[in-house]
Amino acid sequence: MDTEAVRSFVRAAELGQLRHAADELGVTQQAVSKRIAALERELDVRLFTRTPRGVELTLDGQAFLPHARNIVTGVDRAITAIKPGSRALRIDVLGLRSAQAVVLHDYWRSHPQTDLDVVTLKVNDPGVAVAAVRSGEIDASFRSVTDPATLPRDVRMIHAFDSPTELLVGPAHPLAAARTLTPSQLRGHRIWVPGIAPGSEWADFYEQLAAAFDLRVDATGPNFGNEVLLDVLADSTDVATLVGSRDRYLWPASYDLRRIPIVNPTLAYPLSLILPRENPHPGLRAIIDHFGSLPPLPETTWRPSWAVAPRTREDA
Repeated sequence: MDTEAVRSFVRAAELGQLRHAADELGVTQQAVSKRIAALERELDVRLFTRTPRGVELTLDGQAFLPHARNIVTGVDRAITAIKPGSRALRIDVLGLRSAQAVVLHDYWRSHPQTDLDVVTLKVNDPGVAVAAVRSGEIDASFRSVTDPATLPRDVRMIHAFDSPTELLVGPAHPLAAARTLTPSQLRGHRIWVPGIAPGSEWADFYEQLAAAFDLRVDATGPNFGNEVLLDVLADSTDVATLVGSRDRYLWPASYDLRRIPIVNPTLAYPLSLILPRENPHPGLRAIIDHFGSLPPLPETTWRPSWAVAPRTREDA
């Protein structure tokens, strides 16, 4: 099917006149008329009826129009995807206060000329993010698929960077005075992480973490957001939570919350990037290089079984 014929049909349908469509497309009215006639012959239907005022869609034309628009949009996306610098680099992050967004912001501050669009799909299912990458809706997504074998062949998952975890507690918590903590020192303490989505990558992370170090990770109760969680921690004598060392949290000074690094081993949340296998956005290369320049974690670092090791990261 001639995509330029489909484009001519769409613009004629939207403008109501072949002449206006021709002017917009930069061709002659005769060329537009021939394209549409050829398209009608290929489809074996009449798409327009001619009137003194221009053209009107037939019932078949009305049925074909939304699909024709999708064809034109898909072609435009495909062309745009391979034109370096033609559009902003769109990257999906889990939240604008997450370590992913913080690291991207650090990169952008040192490269302000980068045309970067940071978005949040706000979905728990990594399959939705994979589909968005495949469709071209986004160029990359900070998601991890815990079984990489399930990824479609036209996308891949690479290691981005690791986010060390810290214990976040209020001033009355028994561990509040510690400068650092080992995982064994967390045993018996309630680590509250409300709203863990079943089947999500972070659900698997916490399950493996709890099993590896005999920890009590409590996901009970609805997730009312970070502000409510911080309120609870500030007043609690027995509740703690885990946060990423680069995650950005804000709370009133009166809360006096403490972020305590966990060491020997460091507990790392592995952050992966999902991107197209072929023709990724040209702006991704520099950002992936930036991830590689981040300080490495100690050799004594624990990661879940599905983590993609930095040494196996492929070039974008």
